[in-house]
Amino acid sequence: MAKVTDSKADFKGALNNLEQILEEYLVKKAPFQLPKNVKEIIVKFAPYLAILGVVMGIPGVLALLGAGTILAPLGFVGGMMTGRPFLGMGYLVSIIFLGVMVVLEALAIPGLFSKSKKAWTFIYWSALVGVVQNIVSFNMGGLVIGGLISMYFLFQVKEYYK
Repeated sequence: MAKVTDSKADFKGALNNLEQILEEYLVKKAPFQLPKNVKEIIVKFAPYLAILGVVMGIPGVLALLGAGTILAPLGFVGGMMTGRPFLGMGYLVSIIFLGVMVVLEALAIPGLFSKSKKAWTFIYWSALVGVVQNIVSFNMGGLVIGGLISMYFLFQVKEYYK
């Protein structure tokens, strides 16, 4: 008899396993820990940095919703002229990822002020979406540098969110 599995539970379990692995390597086995006062400063300014990220991402979200349609043909033409015909599609995919990241950060803002675990989880998911975006767009520099640094800081301050 075939075993029936719940794909939603499998996905959630995989995310929990990934979180545990990242915590193991970015906190417990990290070559150095951030000093307590630096962690407190990061936690104190995190809501304001999230607000800044949302504000900076709003033009991208507006482009996703159609406000960028005036310039969209120029992006595709520019891609064709540089010999990279899929540049326009890459732009569209990046805008979609940006939209998801902005929504997740916006959802996290109220909880960041109250230091809730749910807010930390939203920021973690946003960072994961950024990692996936870098993989999809073959941006290995952004993946290694941006992904690693953001995850390092995120997991270093995780203990402050309950």
